[in-house]
Amino acid sequence: MTGNNLTAVVEFILLGFSDLPKLQGFLFGIFLIMYLSILIGNGLLIVITMIDPGLQTPMYFFLGNFSFLEICYTSVTLPRMLTDLWTQKRTISFLACAVQTFFLYILGVAECLLLAVMAYDRYVAICKPLYYPLIMNHKVCVQLVVASWIIGVPILVEETYQIFRLNFCGPNKLNHIFCDAPPLLELACGDTYKTEVSVHVAALAFVITPFLLILISYVKIIATILRLPSTSGRSKAFSTCSSHLMVVGLFYGSGSIVYLRPKSTHSTGSVKVFALFYTTVTPMFNPLIYSLRNKDVISALRKLFPK
Repeated sequence: MTGNNLTAVVEFILLGFSDLPKLQGFLFGIFLIMYLSILIGNGLLIVITMIDPGLQTPMYFFLGNFSFLEICYTSVTLPRMLTDLWTQKRTISFLACAVQTFFLYILGVAECLLLAVMAYDRYVAICKPLYYPLIMNHKVCVQLVVASWIIGVPILVEETYQIFRLNFCGPNKLNHIFCDAPPLLELACGDTYKTEVSVHVAALAFVITPFLLILISYVKIIATILRLPSTSGRSKAFSTCSSHLMVVGLFYGSGSIVYLRPKSTHSTGSVKVFALFYTTVTPMFNPLIYSLRNKDVISALRKLFPK
């Protein structure tokens, strides 16, 4: 930085929904209910996939891990949002902002990869049913989950470092609901082109690549299902995939709109709404989607709550 009148930013102000001053209490109540729903709903899925003998299969092993990931992912942003709405303070230190961004990306990438793993599981189950127990054994399932969690860590450590090594000399108001690359880059002083390209390349690698794997899996799955002789067989096969496809659509649809569309088309209000979708709404609907459309999960819940 040059110039004596420039001061390095030591904290940011998350504007969030400060443009709706009369709705702060209402928004706090709504987000609190949503967070509790996410904790309870996904927590129940974790419990039943661990204790119910009928759910000791790779599909439900991945679902339990996905539910745990949803709780972690939401906990990176929602508690801070609730605190800001309650206290009206809205400030976040430079270090806390970097930590939030890092974990948001680590968990977001893990979610993309785990969704791809779940699609692969359905592909093996439907397209190679005789080899399913051999291919998707417990050791392989654990390795796939661990890989989903850690494979993006080195690159995302570097990405986070590249973002926060930029000069931030004011203003320090982030017009967003949490710390994220697009609004941070708007506040950086100097040339941010290389960092923006790096962020988009990482997004393409960790968002588009898993999505293409999911797409390829489902093209093969649908082709196999359509060749099944019985209508009931086709219906049953489709039902095991429909819940996963709905979650994929919600998460990837909203996330792609935020990170992959051209900067010139960004609208602050729409970015906040779509950011809420993939960080809050999708994790909240995940238990409902999997329980309402899955007889095994409904049966396990009835055993857990017989009354």
